Amino acid sequence: MITVMDIMHSGVQCVSGHQSIAEAARLMRDLDVGALPVCDNDVLKGIITDRDIVLKCVAEGRDPATVPASELAQGRPQTIEADEDISRALMLMEENKVRRLPVIEHPSHKLVGMISEADVARHLPEAQVAELVAAICAE
Repeated sequence: MITVMDIMHSGVQCVSGHQSIAEAARLMRDLDVGALPVCDNDVLKGIITDRDIVLKCVAEGRDPATVPASELAQGRPQTIEADEDISRALMLMEENKVRRLPVIEHPSHKLVGMISEADVARHLPEAQVAELVAAICAE
């Protein structure tokens, strides 16, 4: 059985909810990532993406230096526990049409990693990757 922990990338860096969108964008650039978890004491509060920054801040004429990350990280992100079977992660990603899934440790709900579409592509057979991509991109 392949678990989420087997293919996730650990050491995910968070942005705190009080940090600005501009700070989050610089961190995304420096880390070469398209999404950042928003955490307080390693407990996941939300996720912001580069797309969120563009559509919900810049395109609305808001100042990224003054908008807190917590404002764009709305809603509760879908998560998965590190010891779950990878098939459960794929199912959650497909059902929720998400390219990234935060990985938490139970029972603390501490963020321990992230599993992305790229992680799936690197570690799983082409058929599973194709199914995931088709499901996420379907209208």
